Amino acid sequence: MLFALGEPVAFVALVVAFLLGLLLRAVAIRLTARTLHLSERRDPIAPRLREDVDPFGAVAAAVGGMGWGKPISVDEVPRTFGRGRAAAVFAAGPVACILVSQLLFLAYVLLFPDNLLSVLNMSNVLRGFTLPLGEQVLLCLAVGLLAFGLLALIPTPPLDGFGILWSALRRPGNGAQQMRLWLEEKNIGVLILLLFCFFPLSFPLLLRILDVLGVLFLRLWGGPQPL
Repeated sequence: MLFALGEPVAFVALVVAFLLGLLLRAVAIRLTARTLHLSERRDPIAPRLREDVDPFGAVAAAVGGMGWGKPISVDEVPRTFGRGRAAAVFAAGPVACILVSQLLFLAYVLLFPDNLLSVLNMSNVLRGFTLPLGEQVLLCLAVGLLAFGLLALIPTPPLDGFGILWSALRRPGNGAQQMRLWLEEKNIGVLILLLFCFFPLSFPLLLRILDVLGVLFLRLWGGPQPL
């Protein structure tokens, strides 16, 4: 997000998108866990600062364009009622963010039909892109939420995608346990993601990954490129 400091409106909108992603993720995960009887009904579903904000995720958002929420250990989500239910809990947050982002994209293309989605990449928006005020705010919110959701689906700790992958394994073997030991318990996964956020400084690898993951969404909403 620091790349967008040259565009104050874009910067503020991207910060709001990150905070909205944290909120949606927290509510979706807790509501899904309660609905699937994987948590106590008395547990609150409202976001809680200490339980939902990850310092490393916030740093990643600042320097790499987008970050993540506080990781949930796979040990916290019981597989007693089936692997599908456990996977649904981890998937709920990213899916909620992606769905809300699509509603924002719908509003964006309806309000601004002559847009640049057919040629823009997510990195253009996350780095700050000059547009009229209303268009810039709506596009940054849509792209920011989409980036939050897509990033969370990558199957490596501390991201929710790892929980989905782990829940899909019938019986995690020694290889999977070793992978978890190094990536989760020894924080190698966090280190790799932070390296992707910082290097190269001019255009972090994380932005390139988000471009690849998000290009289809932008092109679908942008329609065919003009000849």
